[in-house]
Amino acid sequence: MASVTYDHVYKRFGDVVAVNDLNIQIEDKEFLVFVGPSGCGKTTSLRLLAGLEEISDGQILIGDRVVNDVPPKDRDIAMVFQSYALYPHMTVYDNMAFGLKLRKTPKSEIDTRVKEAATILDIEHLLDRKPKQLSGGQRQRVAVGRAIVREPAVFLFDEPLSNLDAKLRVQTRAQLTKLHQRLQTTFIYVTHDQVEAMTMASRIAVMKDGILQQIDTPQQLYDHPNNVFVGGFIGSPSMNFFDATLVESDGKLEVNAGGFRLTVPDKKADQWRPYKGQEVIFGIRPEDIHAKDFTPPGILESDMTAKVDVTELMGNEIFLYLLTADDKPFIGRVDPRVKVEPGQQVELAINMANAHIFDPKTEVALAE
Repeated sequence: MASVTYDHVYKRFGDVVAVNDLNIQIEDKEFLVFVGPSGCGKTTSLRLLAGLEEISDGQILIGDRVVNDVPPKDRDIAMVFQSYALYPHMTVYDNMAFGLKLRKTPKSEIDTRVKEAATILDIEHLLDRKPKQLSGGQRQRVAVGRAIVREPAVFLFDEPLSNLDAKLRVQTRAQLTKLHQRLQTTFIYVTHDQVEAMTMASRIAVMKDGILQQIDTPQQLYDHPNNVFVGGFIGSPSMNFFDATLVESDGKLEVNAGGFRLTVPDKKADQWRPYKGQEVIFGIRPEDIHAKDFTPPGILESDMTAKVDVTELMGNEIFLYLLTADDKPFIGRVDPRVKVEPGQQVELAINMANAHIFDPKTEVALAE
């Protein structure tokens, strides 16, 4: 069991800065998820911790020990790769036991650890099989089992679910969360899938272009994004953004986006009024856009009209792809009882309590 610290860590590949001044304190037993688009530096950050890449600048600590010059095998970590990396000629048992055999662990202890891990992961019946006889989900569990038997201080996961089908991914997400609760060990996990991050993490680190954008709990990231990138990356479908101006009309503060105007509720108006007359980026999530006829109770609503472009029935909800009066596209998630056709106008109720504004130059959140 150990905490992990990234202390002003840099990684350069020639002129490219893959990780730029990364500062994170990961607590013991925490489940931290690095998330971001391809090329953002999340996997490189994990590989630096694993010792698979050399640090250009800064320090990484596991517990109180600086591990910059410690070989990977001596860092007391275990890594689960995207490709599983199982030995095809070995049985499941031998794959899981291999690392322990190299460390000259007594045979009886190897047997105990492998069987305990197999029980936790529900793969006892697969121990005599070869990897080619396993499904993708079973191979994934063997790779996790091989990490568990080492009883490391820190588990590292590099996009371990990306090769699984959608249904299996959901199941395995839940299994990994339960595994973390059971093992009470530090988990550090890399993914580009923000749904994985939101469902599993105790904290999420959002990265872009090698720079840490924000680190916080899933709910805080969702409710209070630091900037346009985090607002757009966390949440599915992503937040809608509009170029707008804050104006005052009859004593009420309004968002004027050209194709629509929305009244800002009093509580938010107090926070937003310092930006009156300024251009802003107005952000609203699809789940805060409701059909007027099925508006949930208790929201601070402001109404607008939009044209329906495309509808997607999801069963428990409908995704409406909409156009403003000046043909700006946006998405709403509405009640499945809504009956609209492409080309029709629809009355919408916007929950302004959950609206956001950002600076158009820096894209940083205002009045959060």
